[in-house]
Amino acid sequence: MFIELTDHLRCPHDHEEAYLVLLPDVVEQRDVRSGRLGCPVCQWETTFTDGVVDFGGGKPAVQPSGLSVEAVRAFLGVSGPGGYIALVGSPASLAPELAQAFRGVSLVLVNPPEGTVALPPSSVLLSARMPVKSGSMRGVVLGKDFGLDPAWVRDGVAAVLHGLRIVVEGPVADPPGVEVLAETGGVWVGRGH
Repeated sequence: MFIELTDHLRCPHDHEEAYLVLLPDVVEQRDVRSGRLGCPVCQWETTFTDGVVDFGGGKPAVQPSGLSVEAVRAFLGVSGPGGYIALVGSPASLAPELAQAFRGVSLVLVNPPEGTVALPPSSVLLSARMPVKSGSMRGVVLGKDFGLDPAWVRDGVAAVLHGLRIVVEGPVADPPGVEVLAETGGVWVGRGH
């Protein structure tokens, strides 16, 4: 997990979003390979190794994504370096190609399929709910395993910066805070307000 990502993470428990505290044990070129991550509000804490942070309850995606690298690029409309894009579930398997397509943008792979490798600039997180703060991502892509869950859609919409996009594999949802821009072939694209 890249050390800078800590500022964009949230506690998995239900309370107001607050910063998390990272205590790294092993760091390789800003990539925290092992350490502890905790919440000063509720005292939740997790230890991690091999760079994968487990927030609890996360399950690897099993349904394949129907999205291609080209589709993700077009639907998100992200240009220029900086910031983060969250790939939730099976779209995380596209991370190596998307890292090339979005040069200078870090990728957050949430509940990726088993065997997905986090190559720099990617971080792998396992969680039962969206582990990133509101208004912290330049884009969010939810795979089929998560695009059918209203809570994941709601949290994905909340995670996108104002005016930027979320791509969802699943039926069109109209959660507060998003304008649906397009729908095609079981995928919809929305813009956060």
